[in-house]
Amino acid sequence: MHYEIKFILYFCHMKRKIDTSLLDRAIIYAVHAHQGVERRGKGFPYIVHPLEAVSIVATMTNDQELLAAAVLHDVVEDTPATVDELRKEFGERVARLVDAESDVKIDASKVESWRQRKQIALDRLKNASRDMKIVALGDKLSNMRTIAQDYAVLGNELWNRFTVKDYESHAWRYSALADALSDLSETEAYKEFRMLVDKVFGTKA
Repeated sequence: MHYEIKFILYFCHMKRKIDTSLLDRAIIYAVHAHQGVERRGKGFPYIVHPLEAVSIVATMTNDQELLAAAVLHDVVEDTPATVDELRKEFGERVARLVDAESDVKIDASKVESWRQRKQIALDRLKNASRDMKIVALGDKLSNMRTIAQDYAVLGNELWNRFTVKDYESHAWRYSALADALSDLSETEAYKEFRMLVDKVFGTKA
């Protein structure tokens, strides 16, 4: 057998040795947690978004706990799952990363609380660790891809899909997110995120 073929077979064998047990369990957990839920206005299962988020995070790191946190990032905010449950299932670090990506609860109307919640999240993200920013970028880039695709078709009608329905509020938020995540500016994921924010909201958004 040629040396090259032996090397390829050896490399493939080595690839199979990677321990994905934590991520595998996290994916299964997320699939069950989001079961039966539709991605807002898209007509396909919600789990598509967390899976895209983890694929984005995988372009920046192979850290299994960060990948697990990426696929689980919405389960505390959007399902009955709790941080304590995640801690028991996946450990302290994963639970802490997911908790950091979850919106805080504010006792106000949805519209009134939206900017407050987003501002709190932005302030927290600005001072977050690189690990937390990587998980956040996976989520935000996935969202921004969807927004850019739909905005090209629907224009400002798109914002009627959201709790807050004016273009300026979303421009404020995504511009601020780009600033908060700029520590990751060397990554292809951030470059794509910044490009899409500029495309939809303008370079001065």
